[in-house]
Amino acid sequence: MRILPKLIPVVFVLLWSTGFIGARLGAPYSEPFTLLSLRFLLVLPLMAIVVWLSGKSFAMTHQQIGHAVVTGILLHGGYLAGVFWAIDNGMPAGVTSVITGLQPLITGTLAFFLLKEDVTARQWIGLAAGFVGIVLVILPKMGTGIAQIPLWTVPAALGATLAIAFGTIWQKRQPMNTDLVVGTFYQYFGAALVMLPLSFTEGWVLVWSGELIFALAWLVIVLSVGANLLLMYLLKHKAASTTATLFYLTPVSTAILSYFLFGETLDVIQLLGMAIVVVAIAVCRPKSKA
Repeated sequence: MRILPKLIPVVFVLLWSTGFIGARLGAPYSEPFTLLSLRFLLVLPLMAIVVWLSGKSFAMTHQQIGHAVVTGILLHGGYLAGVFWAIDNGMPAGVTSVITGLQPLITGTLAFFLLKEDVTARQWIGLAAGFVGIVLVILPKMGTGIAQIPLWTVPAALGATLAIAFGTIWQKRQPMNTDLVVGTFYQYFGAALVMLPLSFTEGWVLVWSGELIFALAWLVIVLSVGANLLLMYLLKHKAASTTATLFYLTPVSTAILSYFLFGETLDVIQLLGMAIVVVAIAVCRPKSKA
């Protein structure tokens, strides 16, 4: 059974990478904040059922609830709102991925100064190399997008990156004995507090289709429940800087999935970038204790 904890990072990366499926399928049928608000409104009762079936209690201390709500505001609300808004307003997805690819570096820096984590020189090199690898993976998909970026989308993408970095650090500092499942329920309550007011700036127009229903089901069940519970587990049992490096693998996994699902190409530069990312992840892994 000791192999199961080792498989969790792999499963997390694979699930997290499929977020583009829901976003890609749902985008033509709904505005971004409306889609995200509907996602959180659906996941809240689903998580409540998960809590009930697990026999756990919703009762938590005010400190635990407040901590979980703030985590949700940053990790889900702020991050997703910034990314979806930037892409919807003209920023190419590849450029957005490069900007949000700074997240592990920012998180490693914050973990060093705020959590006093021991980030070694070897890990700093790995973090920097991982970002270089991500740029190489995404570079062929960017085309001429850089010259066409609306300037007002850049702060949104940077804000999203800072939100998930601070959210990762904040989650790592959660009070002792906070249950992962119950805490996740309150996190999505916090995310809804961000997304619902933003959705009121849109028309709440939904064009119902099989693609939209599948996208919502995927975003709610696979991403919001499955992948996020795995992320909370990783943050609880691993250093924040170490967990953050897994996000470097997301664009790599997404590129591979796109190759098989949508027939997108993979060139030599992308393959080189993937190799660099894999090596960077290996470098950032803490040494096993004897």
